[in-house]
Amino acid sequence: MALMPKRVKYRKYQKGRLRGNASKGNYVAFGEFGLQALEHSNITNRQIEAGRVAATHFLRREGKVYIRIFPHRSLTSKPLEVRMGKGKGEPSSWVAKVKPGTILYEIGGVPEDVARVAMLRVCHKMPIRCRFVKRRHAI
Repeated sequence: MALMPKRVKYRKYQKGRLRGNASKGNYVAFGEFGLQALEHSNITNRQIEAGRVAATHFLRREGKVYIRIFPHRSLTSKPLEVRMGKGKGEPSSWVAKVKPGTILYEIGGVPEDVARVAMLRVCHKMPIRCRFVKRRHAI
């Protein structure tokens, strides 16, 4: 099932620039292990869903997979063979803007070696470099 918002304030967004590091969503909050982004990128709803399917398929309904990003922004594109001008194209897909340090997925309820392999499979679906991180427990 494709991730997309139920409703948005603006249908079309300007492109903008990806700069800086993540200040929110940059620590493991729900599970025990996480997948952390190391680069800037727009991650599409299809890539997010592919990562979720890869993790749940490998875990075989053991543990729990948490998705920490959501595609709030629309990407527009013009139809094929359309001349330049005549305004901005229609929304074609939805993306999540990701900064370095953002936790993309979390897994809980499984041993570390199993979680590491599951996250490796998810990492292969992502368009950016990622790393495996553990939860920091308060002492």
